[in-house]
Amino acid sequence: MHLYGTQSINENGHLTIGGVDATELAKEYGTPLFVYDLELIRRRARGFIETFHKLGVKAEVAYASKAFSCIAIYQLAHEENLSLDVVSGGELYTAIQSGFPAERIHFHGNNKSYAELILAFDSNIGCIVVDNFYEIQLLKEISETKKQSMRILLRVTPGVEAHTHDFITTGQADSKFGFDLNSGQADQAFNEVRDHEYLQLLGLHCHIGSQIFETDGFSLAAKKLMKKISEWKDQFKFECTVLNLGGGFGIRYTEEDKPLEPQDYVEEMIKTVQSHAVELNLSMPEIWIEPGRSLVGDAGTTLYTIGSHKTVPNIREYIAVDGGMSDNIRPALYDAKYEAVIANKVNEQKTTTYTVAGKLCESGDKLIIDAPLQQAESGDILAVFCTGAYGYSMASNYNRIPRPAVVFVESGQHQLAINRESYENIVQNDLPLSLKKGE
Repeated sequence: MHLYGTQSINENGHLTIGGVDATELAKEYGTPLFVYDLELIRRRARGFIETFHKLGVKAEVAYASKAFSCIAIYQLAHEENLSLDVVSGGELYTAIQSGFPAERIHFHGNNKSYAELILAFDSNIGCIVVDNFYEIQLLKEISETKKQSMRILLRVTPGVEAHTHDFITTGQADSKFGFDLNSGQADQAFNEVRDHEYLQLLGLHCHIGSQIFETDGFSLAAKKLMKKISEWKDQFKFECTVLNLGGGFGIRYTEEDKPLEPQDYVEEMIKTVQSHAVELNLSMPEIWIEPGRSLVGDAGTTLYTIGSHKTVPNIREYIAVDGGMSDNIRPALYDAKYEAVIANKVNEQKTTTYTVAGKLCESGDKLIIDAPLQQAESGDILAVFCTGAYGYSMASNYNRIPRPAVVFVESGQHQLAINRESYENIVQNDLPLSLKKGE
């Protein structure tokens, strides 16, 4: 069995995370329960940052917080000297409420609203990543009205397709994100902002996809962006100070996944940018990256309580848990694969293959198909690994199921980071019927 971060097995044969017995966490906080291993998150953050320092390259490592957002994780990111990537007014508001330094916040999104951009200006954030021509007009209007400067990057699609699921590939030409590099859109966007009084263009941004296991795509994207920067320097004397190569660094979900270490991605990016800077006679820009999943994905484990059991003779053994697609939509959305273990029986042999079903009223609510597990009984605690990214952040109240609690663990300590929703929370925004029948 593959263990992640600080996971281990104690003398009772139970899974532990951060030095805490998973079954005790389930008992104290209930299930479903997201458990985050803070030591592993810190280790990953330092792996990215220290590689840049070691190689003497100016950089910002921004946590792509769409993977998992809350006040406590933003405070942890601040402790580890990360910058922050937000993609909505809600994430930006949460970051400000957490006390995160606004000057280290970068704001993404393909349809930022006027109100969201006003919040960004009022909060004096560090950078807006501009995605389209509509946004350029909004930024011009807001900055001119407020007479306030804003640093920006232009997001471009370099025509590089990462080897990943179609839904999480974003660097190809046919994408809802960014200005196309090959059709002239990026040039048009550059011309619209380069001499603006208040919009300070730092450079370019791209993001080629998610769950990427090789460096070739990043190298090719960097080469294309550096070539475009060289063209703009020759034509307009533009000096690019920042090159943001995005994120998408893969993690291990199952034994088929072979991710690289953080430093491997970073070293290859630096090597590519440096070589092209020399070749094209460009100043070396700062390199910004945006790891999200690779910081928190395998640091998260979801604990469930096993309930019902169904046998379909000669076909399948089902066990059902007290969560499902309401707290992890990825198997239904992406056909994502996971591994699991019965947390209170880790040392026992895996004797049975089960399909782990959720409790939602959907036939497709299956968390794992054909999972080899220990003999399961009602009341056992199932631990599903690597649920730290896009689990809680994509959770819903489908079937009016409350969202789970989130707990952080480190060095034998544990704390609630997000309270479990109650039924009262579910109905708090509902209003009674007020229209009169027949009127």
